[in-house]
Amino acid sequence: MKSADYKKLKIDLFAKTKDIRKYDKDTGNFYKSIVIMSKRADQIASELKQEFLENSHLNIPQDRSGEEVYENREQIELSKMYEQLPKPTQLALYEFENGLIYYKDVNEQ
Repeated sequence: MKSADYKKLKIDLFAKTKDIRKYDKDTGNFYKSIVIMSKRADQIASELKQEFLENSHLNIPQDRSGEEVYENREQIELSKMYEQLPKPTQLALYEFENGLIYYKDVNEQ
């Protein structure tokens, strides 16, 4: 997913108490579920970082002198947009709860 897709999701940004018993239904083990969500959060974070770096390079003027520091409005707006997105852990939790994560246990046959 792209950051625009994540922005459309209705995810509550505040901390909420969760019932942990519902997280072991699919995997049979709560800790496996946590590992799956953790790995997905890492993937989401790296995807968002890569997308941010690609978008931020488009806004950097090419004719900069070494001492000159100035404000780039497009870059500030881009940073604000990424700051307002849900955190990768919240996104991974949402995806896991809604069955959007594909995982395979290599130890099970």
